[in-house]
Amino acid sequence: MQQEKIVVGLDIGTTKVCAIVGRIDQYGKLEILGMGKAISDGVKDGIIANINRTTEAIKVAIEEAEKNSGIDIRIVNVGIAGKHIRSSVHHGSITRKADGGEITIEDVNRLTNDMYRIVTEPGNEIIHVIPQHYSVDYEEHIKDPIGMAGVRLGGDFHIITADANALRNLRRCVELANLEVESVILEPLASSMAVLGDEEKEAGVALVDIGGGTTDIAVFYDGIIRHTSVIPFGGNIITSDIKVGCSIMQSQAEQLKVKFGRSLVVEAPANEVVSIPGLREREPKEISIRNLAAIIEARMEEIVDLVYSDLTKSGFAGKLTGGVVITGGGSQLKNICELFELKTGLNVRIGYPNEFLGKTKEEEVKSPMHATGMGLILAGFKTIDEREDNYLRNAQFVPVNSASQYSQTSTKKTTRKYRFLDIIDYES
Repeated sequence: MQQEKIVVGLDIGTTKVCAIVGRIDQYGKLEILGMGKAISDGVKDGIIANINRTTEAIKVAIEEAEKNSGIDIRIVNVGIAGKHIRSSVHHGSITRKADGGEITIEDVNRLTNDMYRIVTEPGNEIIHVIPQHYSVDYEEHIKDPIGMAGVRLGGDFHIITADANALRNLRRCVELANLEVESVILEPLASSMAVLGDEEKEAGVALVDIGGGTTDIAVFYDGIIRHTSVIPFGGNIITSDIKVGCSIMQSQAEQLKVKFGRSLVVEAPANEVVSIPGLREREPKEISIRNLAAIIEARMEEIVDLVYSDLTKSGFAGKLTGGVVITGGGSQLKNICELFELKTGLNVRIGYPNEFLGKTKEEEVKSPMHATGMGLILAGFKTIDEREDNYLRNAQFVPVNSASQYSQTSTKKTTRKYRFLDIIDYES
């Protein structure tokens, strides 16, 4: 029976746990087979704070995804975020034999592997090593050195690290849910795969993923990921501000934000109010839409300022021809694009995860809040750095999905996944 490749993305967020099941159709588009969601009350600011609650939420989301898709899920791609994420650029080099001929995939692979051995801060673990530019002898700023002649091969690498305990807790929760982690991927990188086009990445673009507990940033320029960071503020802190400012319950504050919230006071009607039911036979409370907008704008301005400050420090704020793409649940606030444009002077659009989307049974996945989950699926079929895909094609390897594979009868099949770092013994 013909086997088909199935990938499962598991987004463990601060507000929700979401499992999405997908495959690549005959047209090269992503087909969504099913999804499952659960309330996430064991995660705080992107970091797992309660193992048992998070595990139960994962089980609920996976069971619902299995029911909707008819797939027996065993292996997943998991996203990671949180204020513990750090990124930096490091230089590395290797020396080849003088008569070694052209630079090969193995040479680049050896250099990249060396970067995984660099010394990091105590308690941190490297999760991604992404090449920026290479150098061959005295020639610098080379995007792809394969096929060139030279003795000394060097390169600058974007190194992303995460707290080792946070990674351990993440993997532990997935394992307790009777699942296997195929790969852990930084959430803004996953989101970028779902919402950004190749032209934007080439021109220069900043992805801003506003989640419940954090706001994640990824900057692309010349088609390469250049900068990543995590700001420890998201949609939940706006909800908390509304709760305190309006003296209402958390659930009521969330509903107010979603249904009536605006990011700009000037766009809010001055004479409209919302009536909130009182507790225990108390009188209803009336909330002004304009006052609500004032609370939201104050906090959103702070988040936008932090984002722009981070972009400025990265050195790419003035190179973003593609502007800013906002995604995540927080991007659904009214007038958020106008606020970003006003504060940053950059072009802004909302990022919907339909860049590679084809047929789907779940229309909900088209919402920006599912950009990370969609990206985690795409990460099973593509590599984060597109140069790796080119190396794989040149090596005549066909990459297969990074999660589990199933037949139409849900029989699991284990298949080797070839990635750039796996091609060590290949001879052309």
